[in-house]
Amino acid sequence: MKRAVMVIAERVFRDEEYQTPKAILEAAGIRVTTASTTTQTAVGKLGLEVKPDMLVADIDAEDFDALVFVGGGGAEQYFDDPQAHSLAKQFHEEHKLLAAICIAPVILANAGLLQGQLATVFPDGEEALTAGGAQYTGRAVEAVGNIVTANGPDAAEAFARQLVEMLR
Repeated sequence: MKRAVMVIAERVFRDEEYQTPKAILEAAGIRVTTASTTTQTAVGKLGLEVKPDMLVADIDAEDFDALVFVGGGGAEQYFDDPQAHSLAKQFHEEHKLLAAICIAPVILANAGLLQGQLATVFPDGEEALTAGGAQYTGRAVEAVGNIVTANGPDAAEAFARQLVEMLR
């Protein structure tokens, strides 16, 4: 069974960017674990309450096939987080699926993982993506190699279906 870990912010993660991919991944038989910087209840922008299963600090790439960063304003807590960057680099180096939606692709750009690569992000993040060396496309979903980026809540379903396809 394939396993994915979804990383959410403690506050103001985007509810539907978490719920929709999680449901689609699970329906495809992929086991989903939720991680954050706390195991206390995290609260989404629209009020969704989620009790993370584990801490980001405890994620071991050996245990998962995919790392997914969920967007929403709260994802900013990971933009310059050395631990998040290290984790993303580890998944990438091990050719495991690395994904980010909404504003979260900024995490990947800041980690140096989008150099010269087609990528998308919520429009507010375009400048950060290009500063990180990415070629911003503005498309709903971009998949290049083992990295998938998506531009926001409207892309959540297509993003999740791309993840499922790549995990099969």
